[in-house]
Amino acid sequence: MLGEQAVGPGRRDPACGSARNWSGAAEDMMATRAEEIADRLLALIEARGGGWYGLERINEAAHSLQCAALAERHGAPTALIAAALLHDIGHLLDGAAEDDADRGCDDRHEEIGADYLAQWFGPEVTEPVRLHVAAKRYLCATASGYAARLSEASTRSLALQGGPLGTSEIAALERNAGLADAVRLRQWDEDAKVVGMPTPPLDHFRATLVEVLLSPRAGRA
Repeated sequence: MLGEQAVGPGRRDPACGSARNWSGAAEDMMATRAEEIADRLLALIEARGGGWYGLERINEAAHSLQCAALAERHGAPTALIAAALLHDIGHLLDGAAEDDADRGCDDRHEEIGADYLAQWFGPEVTEPVRLHVAAKRYLCATASGYAARLSEASTRSLALQGGPLGTSEIAALERNAGLADAVRLRQWDEDAKVVGMPTPPLDHFRATLVEVLLSPRAGRA
């Protein structure tokens, strides 16, 4: 068009350079934000995860690390590893009580944790967290011998959580696309209660959290 300066081979359009610079700055800001969120979540586990994991013989932090380590060893996607690490974070938030099960209370930690994590993560992380108790009830109803695998503490909490699912509840849950990941998480959850199980340190999972937070599907950083 007349009056416009042509940009031909060998010539640089200043606007394109500005766009590239702005895009790079935005990416840097997103990466920094993701790192801050990851550090905040790991700090929460470190600061509040020293309490006993219900009536189990390990603490909350050890349980979270064992669950994430099992997910990693089984080749789970990064979003599911993040969910495994964070699945019980509802126990660690303000207002949560370590002795809820002792007092006969269902703390609904799975819903509290999923809602908290939804500030930063999409359903690839939040739905396995939200459904991991329902998956326990589902497996107890549908998988032969699964209930016998439960620890004493998990058996006690099962009763508080409503017991094995009924027929209509099973049918409803099986229509949920997140069930398969929740079942995988639940199985690792049950196996992640071993005194002295070697695991990587918390910081090992920092890169996983950052990657998921920056993912277009699983993160909202």
